Order: sequence, then structure tokens, then C-alpha cells
Amino acid sequence: MRLTALAAAATLAFAPLPALADSHEDEITATLQSAMDAYADGDIQYALDELAYAQQLLNGLVAEGLQAYLPEPLDGWTMTIDQEAGQGMAFMGGGTIARGEYTGPGRGFTITLMADNPMVTSMGAMLGNSQMMASMGQIVRINRQSFLNQDGNLSALVGNRILIQAEDGDTDTMQQTLESMDFREMMSFGM
Repeated sequence: MRLTALAAAATLAFAPLPALADSHEDEITATLQSAMDAYADGDIQYALDELAYAQQLLNGLVAEGLQAYLPEPLDGWTMTIDQEAGQGMAFMGGGTIARGEYTGPGRGFTITLMADNPMVTSMGAMLGNSQMMASMGQIVRINRQSFLNQDGNLSALVGNRILIQAEDGDTDTMQQTLESMDFREMMSFGM
């Protein structure tokens, strides 16, 4: 009975994400049904394995949603989504990550978005306090969002739950790329 309620809740929780869910819906639904069937047959371990796989698929949907917030590359640049970025999130306490690798005429860089992770929460005190940020580096404003510039790498916290990091590139190019982001819209991620 408890497994059925969990499967129904998971299905309903992602009902508002039709554009993302359509491509995965059949596999998620089939996996959840398989978990319920295994539970009904008394095969608890297989039911747990199927639930873990369904959770992985659902986390993939969330990651796709976060990827949508990565900024488009500048003219002459390309962006590649790092498909492996989320593999270590469980070891970091969970959450969601999206990483874009930008290449072009200058030095390449990465932009990482990390949401709902304990590490992000712990950085809230630092990146949410402009006085503390100023003591650690230069504050750069991009679309009304404060970024900490430490040795040319830029970090910001949006909505106290999404960490943005632009690293390893030319600071001006990274800033120009970040300017196309809608930080207010990003605050509604996953809500």
C-alpha cells in the first residue's frame, strides 16, 4: 500500500512538467509499475531496485529543467552540456546540477548551476552577505545579481538555493555570457 502511494505521488509530482516528462513518461511509469508488481509479488529487493531506478529517471527530469537555465553561448561560441555532471551528486548530499562547457575564439570556460544541495546551503551565508563577499574578493553586478569575483572566477547564489559558478575563462567573456540569464525566472526552478 505504501509503495502504491509513493508511486502515485511521484507520478503526480511531475505532472506539471509535460514537455520534459513526455520523453521519459513511459519508462518512468513502467518502472514504477514494475516496482509495484514486485512489491505485490513479495520481491521487496527488486521493488527497491526499481524505485531507485525510477528516482534516477525523475532526477534526470529535474536536471533537464535546470539545464534550460544555462545561458546561450555568445556569437562564435558553442556550448556542450556535460552529461556526466550529475553522477557525483549523491556523494555531495543530493540536489541537481547542470554544467555547460563553452568553447569559442577565446579561452574556454564552464558555467555550473547547482540547486538544492547542502553545499549550496552552506555557501548561503557567504554569498548572501555582500559585506562578507567584499572581504573575499570583488563584487560584480550582472543583471542586478551580485557575483563574487575570486581570481577571475564568478560565483553567485540565486534565491538562496541555486549556486552559479563561471570558471576557467576570460572574466569579461564569462560576464557577457551570464548577462543573458534571467535570474528572477531561475528562482522558480522546481517550484
